[in-house]
Amino acid sequence: MHRRGLRFRVDVKLGDGRSAPRPDVVFPRQRVAVFIDGCFWHGCPSHGVRPQTNAAYWSAKIRRNQERDRSNTDVLRAAGWDVVRVWEHEPVEAAVDRIATTVAARR
Repeated sequence: MHRRGLRFRVDVKLGDGRSAPRPDVVFPRQRVAVFIDGCFWHGCPSHGVRPQTNAAYWSAKIRRNQERDRSNTDVLRAAGWDVVRVWEHEPVEAAVDRIATTVAARR
């Protein structure tokens, strides 16, 4: 993203409180938040693997992660942010294209 001229911040908490969303990448001026979701941790429908050991724990954990993802997206959109979610398996160039398009649209 930096090579394409995109300037961003990382590890920025957006909002107050302990549960405020903390996107992976933030474009503050354009109000674009980017989350990069791991296939295992966020339950990717294509690549997410459910462990056989302690299955009840992991199912509940992944479900809570997905609920938090939806909540964070809803909170940020209600506050006027665009949210881009990228799966870890997506090709980097395709993900950067999507992010750049969203940022350009908000300029």
